[in-house]
Amino acid sequence: MRCPKCSCQDDKVIDSRASREGATIRRRRQCLKCEHRFTTYEEIEHQGLMIIKRDGRREEFSKDKLLSGLKKACQKRPISPKVIEDLVESIVDKITDKHEREVPGEEIGKLVMAGLREIDDVAYVRFASVYRRFQEATDFVQEVKKLEKDL
Repeated sequence: MRCPKCSCQDDKVIDSRASREGATIRRRRQCLKCEHRFTTYEEIEHQGLMIIKRDGRREEFSKDKLLSGLKKACQKRPISPKVIEDLVESIVDKITDKHEREVPGEEIGKLVMAGLREIDDVAYVRFASVYRRFQEATDFVQEVKKLEKDL
């Protein structure tokens, strides 16, 4: 690790702990040159998982892209970043448990919509409008009516 203060690559690990229910390891480090302390996180890298898109293309799975999409759907809503990150972790766990190499994009979309539906109705409709490619206002109305029925 490179020290964020002096860029020295020599450091020592002071403390290690499991974080996010064991999904990551949090390490507290100290630079041996300037003695600055900083924190790093390690997580399992899910290599080679490909998403099969609607048009048949394959794209490498990106946890960051999933997080970005969820953040956009939850923008200006009373949802904490922790709740969004937990949803991302839950979705990643579900798809990596079930799929080793390829996962249909449709399956990821359904997991996202199910998770958002439990968290926030507005974020759910926002995501659904992009995912299902709503074309008209009536598409929004129909989705909201489905939500009302479930209440």
